[in-house]
Amino acid sequence: MDKLLEDGSGTTITNDGATVMKKLNIVHPAARILVDISKAQDNEVGDGTTSVVVLAGELLKEAKHFLEDGLVAPQIIKGYRMACNLAVSKLLDMAVDLKDKSPEEKRSMLIKCAETTLNSKLVADYKTFFAEMSVDAITLLGDDMSVSSVGIKKVTGGSVTDTLLVPGVCFKKCFSYAGFEQQPKRFENAKILLLNLELELKAEKDNAEVRISDPDQYQSIVDAEWNIIYEKLDLIAKSGANVVLSRLAIGDLATQYFADRNIFCAGRVEVEDLERTRRATGAEVQTTAQGITESVLGSCGLFEERQMGAERPLAEALDRATLHGLDCPGEGSLCCSAFACLWGKRI
Repeated sequence: MDKLLEDGSGTTITNDGATVMKKLNIVHPAARILVDISKAQDNEVGDGTTSVVVLAGELLKEAKHFLEDGLVAPQIIKGYRMACNLAVSKLLDMAVDLKDKSPEEKRSMLIKCAETTLNSKLVADYKTFFAEMSVDAITLLGDDMSVSSVGIKKVTGGSVTDTLLVPGVCFKKCFSYAGFEQQPKRFENAKILLLNLELELKAEKDNAEVRISDPDQYQSIVDAEWNIIYEKLDLIAKSGANVVLSRLAIGDLATQYFADRNIFCAGRVEVEDLERTRRATGAEVQTTAQGITESVLGSCGLFEERQMGAERPLAEALDRATLHGLDCPGEGSLCCSAFACLWGKRI
């Protein structure tokens, strides 16, 4: 059953135990412990958040009876620890060892586990579809198994089963200026430059003051501003990169400059997307245009922009990394990422 939660900053409709626990404004110290238990379960396992709260509540309820009967707390704790050890031992006896199983058997078992976790979720009717997608996404991560390497983008305009898995990195269309449409939208064996650098002319702050004695000096100040940004753009173009992504803004001047040289650029890329791109392509984020060498550039087999539903295009990078999207060379890749694009009116 879905719950409607109103916390002053917004309204949430959910049946997920972890979300409900996060939204509760709890002051009581014992209740806070239950919230912390739920958060720890969600971080470590990702499922069973409601179950651990119910189980912990029952254990506390039973402990109350022992305390009322005069049993001291250390004895109760000792008993619970013995029970915990017995339970863990029994679970180990029941556990299925996947080390000697074939890849097909391992995949089948992981899908069953994923389906179990989806039974209580809104997508329970499509649990097999999403379970297989989840297993495929985690499989792409390799030995790193960093959950932060899996991203989710929400797109309206299709059905739930239109959801797709991108074996790489994707990010939504960023804000762009005139000239963006003239840039190439597809690259094979792309060289990627990641920046934490602003590439636009900025107006001086209100409290800035420049004193000049000759009107001709004003033009020299303007020329200096233009020379600075053109120097940055020239250095970036000479680096050999044909895809430039920045966490900060890329202005209209830089956008048109890159378009004239068949370079794709996108500014204001989200930090999480930039970090996944870094992991997947092997690029290093640069904070200056000086000293850019080929060693700090990332690479991917395919970079392209696609239209997804009613959204503006998404870019993707595939194969050593892939909506903007990256295709990263699969063999010998340092790290891979996975993105799920969720479709539907309610996601």
